[in-house]
Amino acid sequence: MPNPKKRQSRSRRNKRRSHDALSSPPLSLCPQCGEPKLPHHICPHCGTYKGREVVRIEEISE
Repeated sequence: MPNPKKRQSRSRRNKRRSHDALSSPPLSLCPQCGEPKLPHHICPHCGTYKGREVVRIEEISE
């Protein structure tokens, strides 16, 4: 089984890991309420999709 002959430096290790960072998900604004939401998903704040109400959201009253 081949093994590395020398230890890799921190610089080389970090160059390899430079592409591993997580990016934030792409968000679009809901045309009804203006809140950020995932594209092609129901708005979690107002429950609409493509301009019509799909899920009725109950408002929490305290």
